[in-house]
Amino acid sequence: MYSEQNVSGRIRRNGGKGVVMSDYQEFLSERDKIDFLIQKGFKIENITENLSGAFVLFKHKENKRSATLHVKTANARKYFSNLLLEK
Repeated sequence: MYSEQNVSGRIRRNGGKGVVMSDYQEFLSERDKIDFLIQKGFKIENITENLSGAFVLFKHKENKRSATLHVKTANARKYFSNLLLEK
């Protein structure tokens, strides 16, 4: 089955499986999660990439808590890559 994009170009229906996010909305969501973790004091510790995206391991600077984020969109992968290059 194929996905049909509606007139607004933002939401598509996926073969009767309900409404799914557009790629741009998914990127915005992933970018917000990355920004949130960095604002809370987390740093990127490790990145593992595979065919389903990238798994980014964040570690907190002070209390050593960790969080893993599955980044699926290419734009979000570019986003965290640029954050790494800025540092």
